[in-house]
Amino acid sequence: MNKLIIAAVMVFFLASCQKTYELAPQDDFSVEPEKTSYKVGESVRFVINGKPENIVFWSGEAGRKYEFRKRTAVEGNSVFLNFKTFAQFGLTPIDQSVMKLVVSTDFNGKYEAESIRSATWEDITGKAVFSSGLDQTPSGNIDLSTFAARNKSMAVALVYKTTVIKPEAQQNRWVVRSFDLKSVNQQGEETILANMATAGWTSFNFSGPATNWSITSAQLLTVRNSTELDDDWVVTKQFNPNSALPDTGEPIKNISQNLTDYIKVYTKAGVYKVTFVATNANLKGSATVVKEIELNITP
Repeated sequence: MNKLIIAAVMVFFLASCQKTYELAPQDDFSVEPEKTSYKVGESVRFVINGKPENIVFWSGEAGRKYEFRKRTAVEGNSVFLNFKTFAQFGLTPIDQSVMKLVVSTDFNGKYEAESIRSATWEDITGKAVFSSGLDQTPSGNIDLSTFAARNKSMAVALVYKTTVIKPEAQQNRWVVRSFDLKSVNQQGEETILANMATAGWTSFNFSGPATNWSITSAQLLTVRNSTELDDDWVVTKQFNPNSALPDTGEPIKNISQNLTDYIKVYTKAGVYKVTFVATNANLKGSATVVKEIELNITP
């Protein structure tokens, strides 16, 4: 008798486990907008039917596109650099110091003097505007797209160099107030590659050991030297101008929540491919249903 009871319990237990691991069906899951055309700033209401355990919302905006969820690189990016400088003590005819802007796409990534020296640095100083005594002088929009087209990691460096020592001349002190490097894809969407605080600066002193670049998250500053020649570099970390972070969706429902509708407001006009991804999961597996909707957002 006891054996029969134990067997019955085991059968019940196995049946219960089997049911536990069965995924709830999602045949009734659907999402519908109240209409397919809205104005900028208008609330878009999506009506949600069914009871999926989890829902992730992809708005179709930049960074929120379902089709780019696995993308890590793109081609055809344009790259632009902007910075602002201050020649703090003004330039004089006998001040033989220069600032240079250089770029390398064959730097090996080792931040040591020998590797910096052995890399090929292309001088693009002529593309930039540097201060002649005015603070916050904008460099202009410097196009680095020719470097991006090589599809290699690139590093940018600023070089402060003196060629003549004249103690009677007060050398210029340079301040770099801002630094902004961005890429723009073919859809006109911008990605920030670096700013002053995130550029990963490393300084190198090749001449004039008493001086070097001073680096903070707010600015770069040269230290003047009236008795020795200076050759001081400050180099960014490397950037792959064609790299891209995978887009991400916004979780809007988990298993503990009920959700019958969702509201979204778009701030830019355009045609958006909206995606809702519903997922049921347990220890044995998962099942996903994808619903796509095209929305027209007008000005």
